[in-house]
Amino acid sequence: MMKLEGIEQFDSPGKGRGLRVNRAYGVGELLFSCPAYSYVLSVSERGFICEQCFTRKKGLAKCGKCKKAFYCNAKCQKKDWPVHKLECHTMCAFGEKWCPSETVRLVARIIARLRDQKARSQSEKLLLLKDMEAHTEEMDNEKRERTKADIAGLHQFYSKYLDFPEHQALLTLFSQVHCNGFTLEDEELSHVGLAVFPDIALTNHSCCPNVIVTYRGINAEVRAVQDISPGQEIYISYIDMLYPTEDRIERLRDAYYFSCDCKECTTKSMDVMKMKVRRLSEEISQKDISDMVRYARNAIEEFRRGLWILDSDSCPSELLEMCELIIDKMGSVFDDSNVYMLHMMYQAMGVCLFTENYDGAVRYGEKVLKQYIVLYPAYSLNIASMYLKLGRLSIALDRKPIGISTLKKALAIMEVVHGKDHMYVAELKREISGDE
Repeated sequence: MMKLEGIEQFDSPGKGRGLRVNRAYGVGELLFSCPAYSYVLSVSERGFICEQCFTRKKGLAKCGKCKKAFYCNAKCQKKDWPVHKLECHTMCAFGEKWCPSETVRLVARIIARLRDQKARSQSEKLLLLKDMEAHTEEMDNEKRERTKADIAGLHQFYSKYLDFPEHQALLTLFSQVHCNGFTLEDEELSHVGLAVFPDIALTNHSCCPNVIVTYRGINAEVRAVQDISPGQEIYISYIDMLYPTEDRIERLRDAYYFSCDCKECTTKSMDVMKMKVRRLSEEISQKDISDMVRYARNAIEEFRRGLWILDSDSCPSELLEMCELIIDKMGSVFDDSNVYMLHMMYQAMGVCLFTENYDGAVRYGEKVLKQYIVLYPAYSLNIASMYLKLGRLSIALDRKPIGISTLKKALAIMEVVHGKDHMYVAELKREISGDE
C-alpha cells in the first residue's frame, strides 16, 4: 500500500473506515489530491470541454473518427486514445442510436481499465477500487431494477468490445459507482461529468464538514474549510446541506444506506430557520405546515421530472409559470427564506437564464443568495457560484460596478475552496480586471 503524506486511514468509531490527519491543517490548505481512476465527460459538454484534461476552451479539435470527442490539441487526443477508443468504436457502430447513460459509460471504462491494469494506480494509494463499499444487499427492488437496466445498456452498447464479468460482479460494480461516484462540476456548479476517486471514497460524511472536494481538471482536491487539528477525522458532505435534518437523513439512507449523527443532525439547530413559516394574522397550524411540506416535496420532484422541457423545443415559459405557481402556493405558508421556497426560486432563476430573461434571473438570484449566506457555511461552493452568476449577470446588464463587487466576493471564497493557483481563480481575476 502506498501512503498519503499527512493523511492516514483508520477505523472510525461507528462509521467503519475513515481518514484522519496526522498534522494540523489551516483553512484553504490542500490535504491531498487524487486523480480520477476513471471518468466521463457529459455528452452535453462535448465541443466545449476537452475530453482528456477537462479544460473549457474555444477552438477544440474533434476526433477524426467519431467526430464526437473534442480535444485541446493532438497531445491531449493521443493521451486520451487508450480510454476513448472503446467509446469511439461504439459511437461509430451505433451512430445516432448511441445513447448509454453516463453511469454505463463510466462502468465500461472501469471494466476496460481493470482489464489492462497491472499495478496499483495513483488513485488507489489507500483503497483499491474493488474494495469500495457496494451495499448490494441493502438495495431495494427499485434500485435493483434500475441497475439491471444499466447492465442491459452496458451489454447493448459494449458487448462487441468488452468481456464482462458475471452478473453479480456487474451488479456490485454498478452499486459501487452509485455509492462512490462523484459528479464533476464547474465553477458555477454545472454538471460536466462523472468520475470515481477510490481514495476520496474513504472519507466519511458529516453535515458539518471540515473539508471540501473540488476539481482541477480530472483531479479531485481535498481542502480544509475549517482548521483541523492532528488526529481529527476529516469529513466531506455527500449531499446538499441546505435542507432540514429529516430531508438530509432520508437522502443519506436512500443513497448511502446510513443515518448521520453529526452535531447538526443531533441538535437540528438550523431546522427552525430552514423551515420558517409566514407570520400571518391567523396562526398557521402544524397540519397546514405538514401538508405544505408534502406538497413542496412532491412539486419539487414533479418539477425535476419536467426538466426535459429545457432540452427540447417546447416553450420554457410553461416551466417558469409552473415554478411561479408553486412558489405562490408555498408562499401562503412558507416564508421566502424557507428552503423549499429557495429551491423553487433557484429553479426559476435557471429557467430565466435559459430564456435570457436576465432581469428575472437577477431578481430570483438575489433572493436566493441572501438566504444562502445565512444557511450555508462560509466557504460554500453554492454561495460562490451564486456570486459568480449574479456578478456576471450584472455586468451583462451594464451594471459593472455591482458586478465587479459581486465577483470579488466569489473570488474570496474560490481562493479557499479551489486554491489560489486554480484556473478558475486566474480566469475570474482576469474577468474582474477587464482583461477578457
